[in-house]
Amino acid sequence: MDIVVPIKMVPDLVEELEIDSEGRDLDRSSLKLRISEWDEQAVEEALLLRDKHGARVTVIALDTGDVDETLFTCLAKGADRAIKLLGGEAAQGSSRATASVLAKALKGIPHDLVLTGVQAVDDRDGQVAVFLAEALGLPHVSVVSGVEPAGPNAVVARQEYAGGVMAEFEVDLPCVLGIQAAREAPRYAPVSRVRQAMKTLKLEAAAAAAPDAGAGSTVRRLAKPDAGGRAEILEGSPEEVAEKLYAILKGKGLVKS
Repeated sequence: MDIVVPIKMVPDLVEELEIDSEGRDLDRSSLKLRISEWDEQAVEEALLLRDKHGARVTVIALDTGDVDETLFTCLAKGADRAIKLLGGEAAQGSSRATASVLAKALKGIPHDLVLTGVQAVDDRDGQVAVFLAEALGLPHVSVVSGVEPAGPNAVVARQEYAGGVMAEFEVDLPCVLGIQAAREAPRYAPVSRVRQAMKTLKLEAAAAAAPDAGAGSTVRRLAKPDAGGRAEILEGSPEEVAEKLYAILKGKGLVKS
């Protein structure tokens, strides 16, 4: 089985985010990027399938941020192949454009199963997997929390619903699945192993095709959220804190005497 995992570099939310001078995007001059946490789950699910059932895992990404280190990290974890798409800047910020670029690249890469993160912190729709499946003409299931082979030409995808309800779908191969969570926590690749991968392994590079024009949303304005009211710390013994809290709630009319 050939498994392809498209990954995306997204802003690291631990860092302070600034808006650019036009007010329509983040200031990317000093923006720190990291792999999307859902794509990290997709990579892990692919590696679990590889470890248990045998498969060839290819990771592919647009050339953004520190993508080289991220791709080498995937190789250090056990991926067989890593491909960097050069010149795909025009596809950034649009799920449909990103999907069209990935779809054109995938036509030259063997793929029985395509696993993507179900969403990302910086997109506005979480629809990359849907658009990618449409562009490739493949079946799609999203919000997946586990994948298992079902014979030579199908897989069973476990989809999560509200309240912890799980459904199972048998999906013909090839297909695209949007991964919500892998069956196990993403494995850790030690820095020493990543450095070894950088010395002994190579990233493949390919030119990104121009994205297709298509419908999508446009950001007209970004703004930081207004600061809320300050927090008040209640100090003292449990009895004193309880009395102070009661007085505050009573003053707001939230409790009756």
